[in-house]
Amino acid sequence: MVPITNFLHEFDVGEKANIVIDSSSQKGQPHRRYHGRVGTITGRQGRAYLVRVDLPRSHKDLIVRPEHLKKIKEQVSKDQRVDLESI
Repeated sequence: MVPITNFLHEFDVGEKANIVIDSSSQKGQPHRRYHGRVGTITGRQGRAYLVRVDLPRSHKDLIVRPEHLKKIKEQVSKDQRVDLESI
């Protein structure tokens, strides 16, 4: 059973999210071709989010509900890591 918190995730415009299809909920489910791709949140449409996915030759705008999205943690670059260690 899927936790209810998956349905309550909030995303901000410009935030990056990973598309992970949850088969227990079919509403707002993107095509399986986009499973595992990273997209940028561009807006909101009802309960769903507009997600822009960059493809090799173009981009696609998908309408995805939050239970199919997963937040991406910010990665620290090597330069920032060196600065943090020197403090």
